[in-house]
Amino acid sequence: MAIDATAAADRLISLDAIRGVAVMGILAMNIVAFALPFPAYSNPAAGGPPDGLDLATWFFNFVLVDSKMRGMFSLLFGASTLLVIDGAAMAGRSPAGSHYSRMFWLGLFGLAHFYLIWFGDILFLYAMCGLLLYLFRNLSVKALLLWSLPFFFVGIGLPGSLWTTLSMAQAGTLPAEAAAGMQEALRQMNANMGPSTPIYAQKTALYLGNYASVLEHRTGEMVADPLSFVGMFLWETMGLMLIGMALFKSRMLSGEWEVARYRKWAVVCFLIATPPLVMLALYQMRAGFDAVSIFGSSMVLSIPFDTLMTVGWTALIMLLIKSALSDAARARLAATGRMAFTNYLVTSIVMTTIFYGHGLGLFGSIGRATLYLFCFGMWAAMLLWSKPWLERFQYGPLEWLWRSLSRWQVQPLRIAAPAQ
Repeated sequence: MAIDATAAADRLISLDAIRGVAVMGILAMNIVAFALPFPAYSNPAAGGPPDGLDLATWFFNFVLVDSKMRGMFSLLFGASTLLVIDGAAMAGRSPAGSHYSRMFWLGLFGLAHFYLIWFGDILFLYAMCGLLLYLFRNLSVKALLLWSLPFFFVGIGLPGSLWTTLSMAQAGTLPAEAAAGMQEALRQMNANMGPSTPIYAQKTALYLGNYASVLEHRTGEMVADPLSFVGMFLWETMGLMLIGMALFKSRMLSGEWEVARYRKWAVVCFLIATPPLVMLALYQMRAGFDAVSIFGSSMVLSIPFDTLMTVGWTALIMLLIKSALSDAARARLAATGRMAFTNYLVTSIVMTTIFYGHGLGLFGSIGRATLYLFCFGMWAAMLLWSKPWLERFQYGPLEWLWRSLSRWQVQPLRIAAPAQ
């Protein structure tokens, strides 16, 4: 029994450690959206011609970071869903009741996060995906992978049809009866996403203003955005979560593969995915970062390669966890992953306090490359505070709150002192 318990603990540490990397990676993906107007997230020329270092930073992020870290977080959410369902069944609780209660409260947390703290929330999206995810819990690895395909097809096909039409409008090849409306849509999209967009200055003024103005904007003009976000990203996210379930059932995410197998997967995934992503980055640069090139590259053409690189990153990180990291480093990462929910939300509070007008007011004043200094600082904080907290308490503070609400009963938080 001791051997089995130790092996199980090792598997959970590996899963928690990769979740720790994922929650840190989410910040690497989101830091631009915290500190600059949202058009800059996809377009380094949104505020004017970028300098060489900022352009290189965008290029690196597009190829290796953007969507991949969110993808990894989504894979791990799918894997964690299976753990929670299995844990409820083993404890004699209703698996369905436990799961749907967690998703209900996660959705409320997500809405509070969106309206009160930061607009880039993914928790509400995850809760909506979770409503479907339970239905796939008992499928085999092969069936999960097959079911992921139609979700990806829809996730690519819906924006793909719009991108095709916009491309035709831009080229002037649409029939006359459709051209006028699409030209107006193209003009509006370029105003929102294209180079030197006027929205850049408007958003800068908004987020350098007071908290009441930001709150009014979110609960007014942006009030339906959480549902719109679900409509846009549910399909791809469901596909990723189903792959995460499959990878967990295949024992990849629990660290049970041989080192050589992780290495092979990482190498193959990166070799296949990197060249197309580099070409898509060059395509956007050569197009002058117009809306059609950005939308097509980010929302349509990159998705298969983003997904493949997400799996590659997952294999690479698991390889490093198994073969290169010390026990102390693994423990730090695992603690960060066990507190991923707290770390994710606290990061939003810290970053909006640094950049928004109700805090230090640095919004829009720091270049893309320099922003990563703040990212590194937050990573250090996550790694420093998570392990000491979990040495005293059973859960992170927000994990404890979520668990208590989901079970409709206050859960013990502090670790009991050992009997004398």
